[in-house]
Amino acid sequence: MLDAAAPPFDPTELEPALRPFGQSRMLPRAAYTSERVLAFELERFFAGSWTCVGREGDLEGTGAQRAARVGGAGVLLVRGGDGRARAFANTCRHRGHELLGAGASTVRRTILCPYHAWTYDLDGALRVAPGFRDLRGFEPAEHGLVELPLESWHGFLFVNGSADAPPFAEHVGALEELVAPYRPERLVPLASHDYDLACNWKVVLENYHECYHCALIHPELCQVSPPNSGENFELDGAWVGGTMDLKDHAATMSLDGHSDGVPIAGLEGARLRTVSYLGLFPNLLLSLHPDYLMTHLVEPLGPTACHITCTWYFPPEAAARPGFDPAYAVEFWDRTNRQDWAACESVQRGMASPHFRPGPLAPVEDAVYHLVTMIARAYLGGRPGAAGAVPSPDH
Repeated sequence: MLDAAAPPFDPTELEPALRPFGQSRMLPRAAYTSERVLAFELERFFAGSWTCVGREGDLEGTGAQRAARVGGAGVLLVRGGDGRARAFANTCRHRGHELLGAGASTVRRTILCPYHAWTYDLDGALRVAPGFRDLRGFEPAEHGLVELPLESWHGFLFVNGSADAPPFAEHVGALEELVAPYRPERLVPLASHDYDLACNWKVVLENYHECYHCALIHPELCQVSPPNSGENFELDGAWVGGTMDLKDHAATMSLDGHSDGVPIAGLEGARLRTVSYLGLFPNLLLSLHPDYLMTHLVEPLGPTACHITCTWYFPPEAAARPGFDPAYAVEFWDRTNRQDWAACESVQRGMASPHFRPGPLAPVEDAVYHLVTMIARAYLGGRPGAAGAVPSPDH
């Protein structure tokens, strides 16, 4: 039996990954291939932290309900009569049946268990338990649904499945200052693509946080953004990220640099000439453009498989235009995504080789170093958070 609570690595196995930048190595091979490591990650990184489960708009109207997974645990998201979104453990208090199947959604004035018809109010209180009304000693108030911490941040919903994570504000840290000017909560989702990848979820995150590979596999991206441009942030919070510049002719990330939309209201100066790539641990990647926002939600499906939902959001002023077409952004990034996914899957196949050994990081891979050291420390029992200042690499 897997012991998810036990640290998956001995400290000596992680010592190479925690060396100063310029001397360190990647995580051990087992971090990308082991069921035991994944079990630990699902419990500590996903259920034990703040996992993004979607948007406020996914719960439209009173009684809207949607089932999701946070780590290995099922979560039921509900919009109450007071307009508030809540999260409950997706398990009936009678025999444990799921209240709603994973990935399913519905709209009801109550929460109904489909097994024995136990019925709950939208605030989780038990309303009806068939056959228990006259049972001596049965107290409905003792059998309400288990509510889980839920936070709404710029329109995104985050759930802590273990109910013991640090405060959400501490988790987000300085990322708030970088994201707030874009006001994601007012942007309109106009396109979404789903991808299934044959690679570990962390391979996707590592790829996202470096452009060392861009010159070889992203010719379209390099036409609109210099791959060696921008800088990475070293600020507090459980996130990693940085910026890249747009070339002089480019207004945004598209195949020709042209934007068919409008700038996000309130942006000025450098934000109109850069794209920010920000990863809020464990599963939300935010790409902030002058005229749209792109997100990737990353879900582990196994040690060597994951699912990604990519969504594009645009200013309401653009979305309201007759005939507005988001394809200029979607086509660019769908092509770029698929180039990345092919590379990530090749990395996973390469790591399956008995000859694979964790390699060093290039001087331009400092954001990957932040991510790797954050994960390594979390394997040893620390809370996911910023890795701190990175020493200059040896040249």
